Amino acid sequence: MNKSLITMAALALLAGCSLAPVYQRPAAPVAQAWPAGDAYKGVPPAAADAKPVSEIQWREYFSDARLRKVIELALANNRDLRVSVLNIERARAEYNIQTAALLPKVNAGVSQSATRTPANMTGTGDAAITRQYSGGLSMPSYELDFFGKVRNASEAGLQTYLGTEEARRTQQISLVAEVANAYLTLTADQQRLKLAAETLSSQQITYDLSRKRFENGVTSGVDMYDAETSVQSARNDVATYTAQVALDQNALALLVGGAVPADLLPTDDLNPVTQLAAIPAGLPSDLLQNRPDVQQAERSLRAANANIGVARAAFFPSISLTASGGSASRNLSGLFKSGSGTWSFAPQINLPIFDGGVNRANLDIAKTDRDISVAQYEKAIQVAFREVADALATRGTIDERLASQQALVDAAEKSFKINDARYRKGADTYLNALVSQRALYSAQQGLISTRLNQTSNAVTLYKVLGGGWQPEIAQQGNPPRG
Repeated sequence: MNKSLITMAALALLAGCSLAPVYQRPAAPVAQAWPAGDAYKGVPPAAADAKPVSEIQWREYFSDARLRKVIELALANNRDLRVSVLNIERARAEYNIQTAALLPKVNAGVSQSATRTPANMTGTGDAAITRQYSGGLSMPSYELDFFGKVRNASEAGLQTYLGTEEARRTQQISLVAEVANAYLTLTADQQRLKLAAETLSSQQITYDLSRKRFENGVTSGVDMYDAETSVQSARNDVATYTAQVALDQNALALLVGGAVPADLLPTDDLNPVTQLAAIPAGLPSDLLQNRPDVQQAERSLRAANANIGVARAAFFPSISLTASGGSASRNLSGLFKSGSGTWSFAPQINLPIFDGGVNRANLDIAKTDRDISVAQYEKAIQVAFREVADALATRGTIDERLASQQALVDAAEKSFKINDARYRKGADTYLNALVSQRALYSAQQGLISTRLNQTSNAVTLYKVLGGGWQPEIAQQGNPPRG
């Protein structure tokens, strides 16, 4: 009895053995502080107790009610996001298959075998038929996981499965940002179309005036033709932006997964639809870990680390057990009667001696895959840092750009009013009014673009800091991340 206990304890100790390296997260290959300089002076610092952007729900971040409804439609109907969800289900099923290898398989079966012996081989001279019936439970070859081969394979499968969840989160973050930017772009192009239409109307009036003056001999044809060029240019812009608005609506419909209801399309001016994000508090390495794409890269690294344990276990003996137990009888009626019990037990030990270097090559491959995953993880951190730094640089200068562009519009508007008034009074040719009008139109278009950049930057900063995946993932009922 004591020997049995010792044997069981030894087996339990061996069963806890794992040959995978102890996982250690690589140091983040980025600076310990966000970039500083003239480009970042306009970024307002966040309060010390500010909530991390990754924890701000998109419903809380986006203030425009119609935009929130459009995002909801996209999250429900977008096909790319649907594929990501299905990939999670597939990875979960594959992980369940790998986990099942940790447990023995038990089969139940009943069988009959019949054998005919020819007459010339029996002692009686008559052909004989012999039947045998058997039934019971059997355990196919089950490998005792002494060196962690199966457990490490299961761990690699778990990390791969969790990586698909992170990929789904990344897909949702991108979708939320793409929908918001598409919505903002549609709004900006609607404003450009409105401006072009107003300019066409104004220039048509000026052209009619120039033509009447020409017909009455007050001015030469130069003023009339200059006015006509302005009209035709405005007509071209109206047609261009009419088509662009339609293209924007088509792009938004593709992201949403269907036609966007008319009452949800933007109609107002290009006002901010987000809470402009301030510079995040905390170290870059801490904040960037909240990005799902970085977490997905780390999941891949953990899976590669576990695969080293699988490759190392191939160098050690493997022990498998095959067993069966049940009943056997020559007659079906006596199959389960007393005295018909039967069993078999066949342990097997395999010790690799010579494999031509296959195991060594597999181990080298596993280690190389781990090194590749380390490089990919570090690259994910660096890309994330660069994206945040770029967004902060834009955020730090956008207010100055917006103020200067607004001042440019104001100055151009005053210049146009003066030159237009001088032309209408006959004190000057139309050339100066035409030049100032085109400068005003260009400045107004630039102001729309700058406002679009301001609101799009707020969306981008929210995205690159890992915001936008809550709370839909939490509502899926998936197991917690480990």
